[in-house]
Formats: sequence, structure tokens, C-alpha cells
Amino acid sequence: MSYMALYRKFRPGEFEDVKGQDHISQTLQNQIKANRIGHAYLFCGTRGTGKTSVAKIFAKAVNCQHPVNGSPCGECEMCRAISEGRSMNVIEIDAASNNGVDNIREIREEVAYRPTEGKYKVYIIDEVHMLSIGAFNALLKTLEEPPEYVIFILATTEAHKIPITILSRCQRYDFKRISIDTISERLMDLMEREQVEVEERAIRYIAKAADGSMRDALSLLDQCIAFYIGQKLTYDHVLEVLGAVDTEVFSRLLREIISRDVVKVLKSVEELVMQGRELGQLATDFTWYLRNLLLAKSSDNMEDVLDVSSENLAQLKEEAQMIENDTLIRYIRIFSELSNQLKYATQKRVLLEVALIKLCKPAMEVNQDSLLDRIRAVEEKLEKGVAVQVPEVVYVNREEPAGQPAPKIELEKALHEDVQAVAKSFRAIANQASPMIRSYLKLAKLSVGNQDQLLIVLPDEVSAGVVGTDGHKEEIQHLIEEKIGKTVTVEVRHVEEGRRFEDSFVDIEKVVHMDLTIED
Repeated sequence: MSYMALYRKFRPGEFEDVKGQDHISQTLQNQIKANRIGHAYLFCGTRGTGKTSVAKIFAKAVNCQHPVNGSPCGECEMCRAISEGRSMNVIEIDAASNNGVDNIREIREEVAYRPTEGKYKVYIIDEVHMLSIGAFNALLKTLEEPPEYVIFILATTEAHKIPITILSRCQRYDFKRISIDTISERLMDLMEREQVEVEERAIRYIAKAADGSMRDALSLLDQCIAFYIGQKLTYDHVLEVLGAVDTEVFSRLLREIISRDVVKVLKSVEELVMQGRELGQLATDFTWYLRNLLLAKSSDNMEDVLDVSSENLAQLKEEAQMIENDTLIRYIRIFSELSNQLKYATQKRVLLEVALIKLCKPAMEVNQDSLLDRIRAVEEKLEKGVAVQVPEVVYVNREEPAGQPAPKIELEKALHEDVQAVAKSFRAIANQASPMIRSYLKLAKLSVGNQDQLLIVLPDEVSAGVVGTDGHKEEIQHLIEEKIGKTVTVEVRHVEEGRRFEDSFVDIEKVVHMDLTIED
């Protein structure tokens, strides 16, 4: 006999075999035991969660000659005929290829005839959302007033595409994604039956990769066993077959990104490409790794949610102390966008490398959430003593008649002596500031406001927003107090776009250093 795939060989034959959908199995069993069977059911849920399997079990149960606790016995002639696909009472229709009005009209004609054996005719219409509008309308009347011996089971992955007139005539059951623990337990049980030696860690990775689908899990397991037939299936074998990457590689890659070492990051990508890793899967898994890192950083009690080993959890908590929340969220955003782009890209490696360089070089991005990372990058350079080049600010769009200088703004009263003292020593005061604002203060100019306020004028709104925070203004005022022994009120302003500093402010540093005397 030819080989049968695992997902076909171990398809559930009884309600007890259906894993992860107890809320549905129990309800249907209760209906059969109480003889409260409906005439139309709608099974919704993602692929591989058991919709068609439960429909077939239900069809067997309602026709079974010796039902056991609402479940089919599996031994009577009706159960065997339905399982083998030779029963005239169970009609399976693929709506993806039979979606026209004529196909539904055939059903309407057939339902007029009673079943030749058993109690019910059961129509299982798979992917029912693919039916045309005309086909739905043709089905509507039959669903509304079906013969007492007919049951319709509609299965779909996209319930939102089904007309409300159809939905309102069906009992709806939503199939949930199956948990990793449930899938792992089922796979381990099946491997014992098949006498295949596997590592539990390998099975858990397959269960996670299946994304809640039992059928996907069995297909992936089948693929891995076939590649290493006759050998023990290990975690490394699964990673190799699926083109996936171990968490140790992600840990190393993350640390290289945090240190902003572009050369090492690109070397790591080269290694993964040469190993034949699938780059789309790499982006998805790394996004998941970053998500785990964010959860580990958000709370100390995340062991149950993260579903990782104690060793990996300790590693995540260590890395969580190395990175800020806003930086992690930016990383997740960039890789989420990358995952969507890779689905249709021909140059996947180029897109991956660009995304990783963006993580290392936040200055490449103009998004608002990258601002803090850009500031941190400048701070790190300043702390290491690396000179930071700040672009010269050039103001344009000034409309002045040629040859006529702009009118100068003159001081209306003598500068307060405290403000003069600050103006004379401001550059020395700025050098004592924290690295965060030191580079910005090098670009600042001084002016005077109402009530002898000291105005620190920055060339643009971004730099003024950084220096103008309450904490930074308090720091500057504290440095001034230490220098001159007096308190001076500080306010932060910026030059409006398209204007020059001289158009709106008086440069009091020039006034002080030129020893100008201004009379009342």
C-alpha cells in the first residue's frame, strides 16, 4: 500500500479525537444525545483547525446505528461507509470549484429525495464564501425550509464574506487556533504510535511554526521525518529542514544591532544566507523574538506567556536591560513592515540588509519614533569622544530688496547685570552640560526676553524641543547658579523657518563682548 500522509492517516474519527475544540465537540454531542439536531451549521476558523473533520464526524454521528454518548461508534456499516467515502448520504462539495447557480440548483433537486439508508442526508459545503451571489440566493430558500432529513454544514475561513441572510439561518461555531501545548501533546502521542524518536524541543518548534493549525503541524512533521528518515529528529534537524534560525543567532544579531556594528550585522546575514535560511521566515521569527523581549521587559511574571525555556528566559531578561522600550517598538515596526515586503520581493536579501542598517543607524529614518534613538546615538559618540558633525543651518525664502540691510533690533534698556554675567560665561557653562544637550547648546545663541529672562535660541524646532524640556532647563539654570552664584530664569526659543536669528532676536553675547553702553 502506498504511503499515507500523517494528516490523512490520523484524521480524527470521533469527537474525542478532536483536539483544542472541546467547546464545539461537547455542544454537538449534547445536541445528538438530546435529539435537538439543527438543519444548518456554519463552521468558521483558520485552516487546519478541524472544521471538515468535525463535519464528517457529525455526519457519522447523526447516521450511526449505535452511537456512543453522542459520538459515532465507528464500527457499524454507516460509519464505515462514510469513513471510506462511499456513502450516498454524505455529499461533500468544494465551493471553490462548484460556485455557480447551476451547482446549487442540482442540490435543490437532490434534496427532494429521501436518503436510501440512514436518517439524514448531510451536505458539507467547503469554502462556502467562494459561492457567487446568485448561488447564495439559490441556496437561501433551501436553507430556510429544508426537508426534515437534510442537514447543511457550511465551512469557511472567511465568514465576513457570507451574506447576512445565510448567516442568520445557521448555527455558527467558531473554531479556535490550537495552542502550542495541545499540538505538541498530540504530535508526541502520534510519534509514539509511529515509533519515531523525536526531541520534545523539536516538536514544540514545529507546533509553534504551525501557527495554531494541527494539519500544518502534521505536514511539517511529515516533512522533517522524511528528510531524516531512520534517525532521531532533533531540534537542529527541524531548523535545517524548515530554513529557520536558532534563538542563539537572534541573540547574537540583536547584540550586534544594539552596539550599532553594521559590519558584524552584515556578516551574520551573509552566514545565514550561505546556510540556506529562508529570509522571510527569518524576518518573522526575529519579529517574534523582539516581541518576547518586549514582554520580558514589561513584566517579571511572563514565564507562562512567553513559552520559552528557563535558559532562554534568563537570556531575554539580560538583553531586556540593554535596550529601551521605545527602541524595541521601533525595531518591531521596521521588521513587521519588512515581513510584508518580503512576501512579494525578488531581492529579499537587500531589503533585509537595509532594514538591519536602519536599526543600527536611526539617523536614516525620519519617523518620529526614531528621534530618541538618534539622540542616543549622538550621546554614545560624545561619550566615546567622537566628534559629531552638525549640519549648518541655512535659512531661505527671505525677501529683501537688494542692497538694503535688514533693520537691526536694538535693546530698549540696559542689560541686567546677571544676564551679562551669564552671557560672558555661557560657553564655559555649556561645556559642563550633559552630553544630551551639550551639542545643541554649541549651536545656541543668547538673547533677552521680558522681565530680564535669558533666552536660549536654537536654530530649529527639534533642537528647541529637546533643550526646552523641564529637566534640561533646570539643569541649565543649576549650572548658571553654580557659575555666577545667582538665579536666572531661562526660556528656550527657536528661529522660525525662513527667517534669520537677527530678524527676531538681539545677540547679547556680541553686545556684551563689544562692551556697548546702552542708555535709557
